[in-house]
Amino acid sequence: MFDIPLNLILGQMVLGVVNGVFYAILSLGLAIIFGLLGVINFAHGVFFMLGAYCAYMLLNLLGLGYWEALILSPLIVGALGIFVEIFLIRFLYKLDHLYGLLLTMGLALLAEGLVRILFGPQGIPYSIPESLRGAYNLGFMFLPVYRAWVVVAGVILCLATWLIIERTPLGAKLRAATDNPQLVQAFGINVPIMLTLTYAAGVALAAFGGVMAAPIISVDPSMGTTIVIVVFAVVVIGGMGSILGSIVTGLGLGVLEGFTKAVFPEAASTVIFVAMAIVLVARPRGLFGKMA
Repeated sequence: MFDIPLNLILGQMVLGVVNGVFYAILSLGLAIIFGLLGVINFAHGVFFMLGAYCAYMLLNLLGLGYWEALILSPLIVGALGIFVEIFLIRFLYKLDHLYGLLLTMGLALLAEGLVRILFGPQGIPYSIPESLRGAYNLGFMFLPVYRAWVVVAGVILCLATWLIIERTPLGAKLRAATDNPQLVQAFGINVPIMLTLTYAAGVALAAFGGVMAAPIISVDPSMGTTIVIVVFAVVVIGGMGSILGSIVTGLGLGVLEGFTKAVFPEAASTVIFVAMAIVLVARPRGLFGKMA
């Protein structure tokens, strides 16, 4: 364990940042939906998966490349999110969180089953765009250009989302509509539409992450289920509903996971859950969660 080359440790930590970006993007969407709508969206991983499949279909049916898919897929999945919120989610706002969890879990199982029927259970490759091929020589490793792009784009997206919610009048209206919808409605703001668009934005973030993940991992029906369990742990550690907590914790746990892969690979799949257990004991509301 102590004879591991430093290059290997640094390389795994850099690759861990890439995973951390996906954790941050997905947990950010979850935190937005829970923090502003009060719904535990277990179907979030499905929207991540649908984003990847949308990119695949846009390529094979319409001949659209990666960059077009990166714009259109989140919009398509966001439109689906509008449908889900209007006809299902909005009836749960005044109910216990457990009802939202059960409903979205059912949606996740249904959507994954439909995708398996339509596309089969096997993974489907999605090629890296020509403009993002190659690698950077970091000295201790060769970092693929595409993975570097994922890190830069993901961090910018997360910070921009945080700024919009925490530092703009729109974000203030969203938070106010959650805390006191009757008062906000009295000022002429259409609260139901705001909540619908908030849910759509949250699932569109997941779809954006799915498109970016498609060239790295094979596009398959279980890709969302695999990652969403880890993402829920990230949200719990960061603090349920904490936007900043989701970003910082997602990136940090990605690095921790990468470090563990280098020094103790057997524990890499469980280190995040061990961290979650420790945080829950020491600070039940999470690292960035507000204390009651």
